[in-house]
Amino acid sequence: MFSMILVAEALASFGAAFGAGLSAIGAGIGIGKIGSSAMEAIARQPESAGDIRSNMIVIAALIEGVALFAVIVSALALFI
Repeated sequence: MFSMILVAEALASFGAAFGAGLSAIGAGIGIGKIGSSAMEAIARQPESAGDIRSNMIVIAALIEGVALFAVIVSALALFI
């Protein structure tokens, strides 16, 4: 019985770490795609570089917020 509890706690820790890692990887991929697309757009239309850059920063901040939320939820899974 006691060993089953230890296994469950170990699996919960692994799941939380795996979830946090996946959210960080997803955020990195998303921000990389945003940066790549923004650079292509600026190369095609240099006169609208300011608008593209500001939109890129807003979208990157939203992705970072979602990733931070996912990491916090994964950390909370350890304590609940």
